[in-house]
Amino acid sequence: MIETRRLTKQFGDFVAVKQLNLELQEGDVFGFIGPNGSGKTTTMRMLATLLDPTSGEGYVCGHSIYTHRSEIRRLIGYMPDFFGVYDDMKVIEYLEFFAATYRINGKARREVCERVLEMVDLTFKRDRFANTLSRGQTQRLGLARVLLHDPQVLLLDEPASGLDPRARIKMRELIKRLGEMGKTVLVSSHILPELADVCNRIGIIERGELIVNEAVVDVLRQVRKQPVLEIAVAGSLAEARALLEQETCVEQVETRRVDGAEQLLVTLAAGEDRYGRLATLLVQGGVELTLFKEQEVNLETAFLTLTQGIRA
Repeated sequence: MIETRRLTKQFGDFVAVKQLNLELQEGDVFGFIGPNGSGKTTTMRMLATLLDPTSGEGYVCGHSIYTHRSEIRRLIGYMPDFFGVYDDMKVIEYLEFFAATYRINGKARREVCERVLEMVDLTFKRDRFANTLSRGQTQRLGLARVLLHDPQVLLLDEPASGLDPRARIKMRELIKRLGEMGKTVLVSSHILPELADVCNRIGIIERGELIVNEAVVDVLRQVRKQPVLEIAVAGSLAEARALLEQETCVEQVETRRVDGAEQLLVTLAAGEDRYGRLATLLVQGGVELTLFKEQEVNLETAFLTLTQGIRA
């Protein structure tokens, strides 16, 4: 659905995107991760045929971004980070205006507008003026707008930017649903942990170069080479620590304070992934466990780990 080959964009001497190779299939929800100025928006604008590449190739649904711009624009929905709404238009009028630009006419126009409003949970705001919506509602209205013509590919540039926690959850649910509908979604975000919940693949771009392009599970596995356990007990940690330090599979045991209570952080040897017996060892040793779990690795940790070499 999306393919780029050595796609490059320069602004004078500055290389914004450098030889980007990317391939997304139908139903992929691809999280595009990178700091401000890393090339995310530039890449999306080239795929949306709003910006000419300097060199390289790009295809959307099999169409070249050089020679088939009209066809691509009919097949994609591009939602920029910031966009304006018309002060004198109600929500339903705003959507009907854009539906008309897609040549959706007559009864079908009202039906599709009502349908996308329901999809983004804005039906209750259909008769309010668009400029009275909250930031989160405006973002959902923007998503409704790009869904009017039922695009196969969605390019969403920081759709959760500036949203409060509840609005971010709403947006995350919407993006997940779009992937389940079989649409190909390229979504950029700086809210890294949340991308793991909606994306099946991620790309990390740094200074215009795509340095990671893998399935989410593979990225997390790459970062976490050694399991780390979080263990809390009722009573003193000393006895539990002594028992764990005798085990050959345990590489390191540390004590840390979380929410005013102490717990153990246990690093296992590389390749050790069957650690249930440690819980049995502690219980049989008379230790009462209140917490025993593997420490989670999120995309934020992955991003910091995988980019630290370049930043250095």
